[in-house]
Amino acid sequence: MSTGQTLPVVSPAIKTGRFYEVQTDIFLHCALAGLEDSDIDDIAKPLMILLHGFPEFWGAWKNVMPMLAQKYRVIAPDLRGFNLSSKPEAVKAYSPRNTVGDIVGLIKKFQIRDNEKIILVAHDWGGAVAWNLAAQFPELLSHLVIINSPHPFTFWRDLRSDAQQQAASQYMNWLRKPGSEEPLANNNFKRLEDFFALMGDSVWFDEPTRALYHQAWSQPGAILAGCNYYRASPLHPPQENDPGPLAFELDPETYRVTVPTLIVWGESDIALPVKLLDGIEPYINQLTIKRFAGYSHWICHENPKLVSDTLIDWLKLWH
Repeated sequence: MSTGQTLPVVSPAIKTGRFYEVQTDIFLHCALAGLEDSDIDDIAKPLMILLHGFPEFWGAWKNVMPMLAQKYRVIAPDLRGFNLSSKPEAVKAYSPRNTVGDIVGLIKKFQIRDNEKIILVAHDWGGAVAWNLAAQFPELLSHLVIINSPHPFTFWRDLRSDAQQQAASQYMNWLRKPGSEEPLANNNFKRLEDFFALMGDSVWFDEPTRALYHQAWSQPGAILAGCNYYRASPLHPPQENDPGPLAFELDPETYRVTVPTLIVWGESDIALPVKLLDGIEPYINQLTIKRFAGYSHWICHENPKLVSDTLIDWLKLWH
């Protein structure tokens, strides 16, 4: 399998070390690319925000950002709890209300013009944030791009009744257990590395990239905070002592997305089987789905050029 364009570990086009207060006492560390003209209103490129998942950080996008930055102002934050961003202690601090609030605050930091709409691109847990944000604050977005992250309603549906999805998501119940962050850090982060090695072609996880991830995972409290995303969510496989999604009903209209939406899906995702896309159309007003055989949950790493080209080509249709 081709890994697409070969780039340095961190391209000089990417600027890191920028912190923004997005809610009271919550600071998100961000990587930026393509913002050279951001102070010139009439020629500024459209604004694009990229949201990573678990167990990642902004570096999930390091090979995609330089290509997207040719056409967009690109911001890739560390979500709260990850890498260098703020790490509140309470589990409830990682609820959708709080994580969505962070990104709403970040959008407002970067909007050049009043009512400027942004392109939101998200993967995995970043996708969970993005689905909720798009449903609650459609006025902030021009477009939504989701990469291997299930719509809340179809995920709730399959966690309740689909044996394949329940089996594929059992790792979530393990991560929810008290103290699960400790074995994740043991043996030089072997279990965290296994999220890559056991779920796809991890040839992209070379030694320089590994060093970047180890640095992010080593930040005090980062692994605990990552696990708290799972602990704060009711969407996990039912258990004898915790019915999870069986304990409540979900109204799909609460999660209706009205902005144009592209879903990119690596079909070899073993944690999020492609059947999660079945029946999704009624909940998204303007939907395009691009499915790619031979790519896993980590499609952004396995072929960053494919991902960036797919995004750019689709967005051209709306300009």
